[in-house]
Amino acid sequence: MAYSRTPLDDFKHTFSTAIELSSVALGGEVTSVSDEFFAEAFHLLLVEPAPSLKGQFGPKGALFSGWESRRHNPTYDWCIIKLGTTGSITGFDIDTSHFNGNEAPQTSVDILYSPDGSAPQFDDSRWKELLPKVDLGPSSRHLFTVPPTGGVNYVKLNMYPDGGIARFRVYGLVSPVFPSDTSVTFDLAHVFSGGRVVYTSDQHFGVGSNLILPGRGKDMGDGWETKRSRAPGHRDWTIIKLGDAGYLSQVEIDTAHFMGNFPESCELHAVRSTELVPDIPDDSWTLILPRTKLGPHRQHFFQLENVAGTPYTHVKITIYPDGGIKRVRVMGQRTAGPINGDTDRAATTNVNEIAGDGGSGAAPQESAPHGGRSGLGPSIPALPLTAEAFAPFGKVVQAYADVNAVPDPRHTKVTGANQGTATKFHKLAFLEASYPQESGATAGLSVYRCKPIDVGPGGEWEVKVLERHPCTNQAFVPMGGGVGLGDALAEPGTQYLVIVAKNGADDRPDLASMRAFIASAGQAIVYDTGIWHHPMAVLYKPMDFTCVETQIGNGDGLDCEVVDLDGSAGFYRVQIPV
Repeated sequence: MAYSRTPLDDFKHTFSTAIELSSVALGGEVTSVSDEFFAEAFHLLLVEPAPSLKGQFGPKGALFSGWESRRHNPTYDWCIIKLGTTGSITGFDIDTSHFNGNEAPQTSVDILYSPDGSAPQFDDSRWKELLPKVDLGPSSRHLFTVPPTGGVNYVKLNMYPDGGIARFRVYGLVSPVFPSDTSVTFDLAHVFSGGRVVYTSDQHFGVGSNLILPGRGKDMGDGWETKRSRAPGHRDWTIIKLGDAGYLSQVEIDTAHFMGNFPESCELHAVRSTELVPDIPDDSWTLILPRTKLGPHRQHFFQLENVAGTPYTHVKITIYPDGGIKRVRVMGQRTAGPINGDTDRAATTNVNEIAGDGGSGAAPQESAPHGGRSGLGPSIPALPLTAEAFAPFGKVVQAYADVNAVPDPRHTKVTGANQGTATKFHKLAFLEASYPQESGATAGLSVYRCKPIDVGPGGEWEVKVLERHPCTNQAFVPMGGGVGLGDALAEPGTQYLVIVAKNGADDRPDLASMRAFIASAGQAIVYDTGIWHHPMAVLYKPMDFTCVETQIGNGDGLDCEVVDLDGSAGFYRVQIPV
């Protein structure tokens, strides 16, 4: 099998857009090993570089972060690794850091595809050599490239005759896993969907490729984090190539674990391109999420703009001025045409063969967008409510499990209260009123007992009416319930639907700005003065709310304006999550 050694200085050029298929962050794991007397083989797959443990000893001798077997093997030692996902292999990084005098002198790599995922034995007849026996040196990284394989989900690392290896990284491209139904919405940026981070402006503390990994990670080390900037107007960005061309609808931006170092704000752009890294002017990118503030240590969900009917292949996330993000999830639907591709993408079919060229190189194909049924209006997703996403329309009032995760932490005051039995989040919203002095409007508390609307999980709710309060903001605070407490609800609901829109140039609702959110019973909302909103809409079970507002109370138009929407071309429909 042909291979070539790659100088360490060429690592970025050779492997920066590849996926580390063996990483424990993707689910890579050691399934069996011939011997690990001195150091366990799981170290091979760790994300972090091997640290020096010089001078530290355990019951069996000197400690090393890596895999080390006993001396005097008459044949060779081996370690079988299940990759995090099936993929096409293009190269290896075999690292003997800190093994000096006890490093493995030689190594080779075999590969195998197991259709049912079951772990093979070391002597399975299906093993095929990919990297022949090569020499290794002490305490150094050794890079090798190989022709792209077909689908592989197991590798066997062999070392001759014995010794130690610190890290073993298998690079390549994921064989994407897509829903067979192109109407299904899923994360097109996810590494298992074939997403790849192909450019990053800065990754001083955490690499950009972490953004598309599974899960929410364990600490700041497995996110993307840039160095602090000092220049006015600074920004950092990263470009994600989606696993396939798709019609985008929403994005999740997760700042988990980033509390004192999350970005102040971010924006998203998208483009359709056949290039791995689009070499185009900034103004050729389409803005799909205007610059939006972010908060610490939470998942943010945003509906995207300028995406209807246009398939995109790449997304660029820009952060201001710097900071860290854990994950980016770009939700959408695949185009109905053939898979978009470039000359080095992994194949999505024929994974049962070890041979293959790694991809067809076909250009993206135009395809009709996934629209609604004839006669129906646009559809928008109902996303989990967060203070940052709701900010253009009002305020979210809630407690936070971690006091360091409050919105706008530099200005939000949090103190202990009630002799240490409570935590107080101060003035998360203010009361506002702009009635004429002679109107006689007064502030007060009212209670709404709301029946659930007629929609179930996965259903759609047509928006036929919106209202606004031109002279006051308005708060709704869920009240809960209690069994055996008289008039209290015995089984109150836990979720309600919030639908909002900005005012348009014609002094009517700007339906293009309509957004929908799912709020929990632990979240109160405050509609800003003049914001159009749907009447209270609770889901599945009744709920009581305390309403805080200023009112005249006689039906005057200054209290409330109601608009029946024109459904001649179909009403806007809100998609309720399953």
